Amino acid sequence: MKKKQILKIVTDILMTVALLLLMAYSLIGEAAHEWIGVVLFVLFVIHHCLNGRWSRNLFKGKYTIFRAFQTILVLLVFFCMVGAMASGIVLSRYVFDLDIHGFSSIARTVHMICAYWGYVLLSLHLGLHWRMMMGMAGKLTKRSSNARKWILRGLAALIVVYGLYAFVKRNLGNYMLLRQQFVFFDFEEPLVFFLLDYTAIMGLFVCIGHYMTKWIFSMRKKGSISAY
Repeated sequence: MKKKQILKIVTDILMTVALLLLMAYSLIGEAAHEWIGVVLFVLFVIHHCLNGRWSRNLFKGKYTIFRAFQTILVLLVFFCMVGAMASGIVLSRYVFDLDIHGFSSIARTVHMICAYWGYVLLSLHLGLHWRMMMGMAGKLTKRSSNARKWILRGLAALIVVYGLYAFVKRNLGNYMLLRQQFVFFDFEEPLVFFLLDYTAIMGLFVCIGHYMTKWIFSMRKKGSISAY
C-alpha cells in the first residue's frame, strides 16, 4: 500500500475519532471540545489536500447520479464544517477567546445545526466509500467465506436497529430541525455509553450511504441509470 494511501486512512480514522469525541461536548469539557474541534478542522483541510485531484476535477467530465450525489454531499459537509468552525470561534472561551459580543445566540444556533447535520452527512459520506474500504480490508485477510459474510450482515443489521433507537433516544432529529435549542447531557452517564450510542448512529448512516451506493450501481447494471 502506498504511503499516501496509508496517510489518507490514518487521517480519516483520526477524523472519525475526533468527530465522536466532539459530540460528547459537555462530557469531555469545553476546553477539550474546542481543542479537538481545531484538530478536526486541521484534519479536514489535510483530507482535502490529500484528495486534491477530486477537487481539481470538480468541473470536468460528465455528471451522473452517483457523482452528483457525492458532490452535493461533499459540498454540504464543507458548509457544515466551515459553519461549525466559524461559529465555534465566536463561542470560544479557551482556544481563541476573541470576546465577540452580540453574536453568541446566533453562533450557538449555527454551531448546533452544523454539528448535528455535519455528523450525519459525514457518516453518509463514509458510507459511499465503504465498499472500497471493505475491498482494501479484504486484501489483508484470507479468502472470504459465506459464514463470515452472513455474520457481517447480521452485525450490520444489529447496528442499524440499535443506531435508529439511539438516534431517537438522543434526540438528534430534534437538534437537526432545531425543535430543541439546547442539548441536554446526563453527567452521570459514563462516556463510553455515550460514545457507543453515537458510534451506532454513525453506523446507521454509513449503512444507508453504503446501500444507496449499491442500489445506484445495481440500477446501472440493469441499465436503468448511469452510475458513472
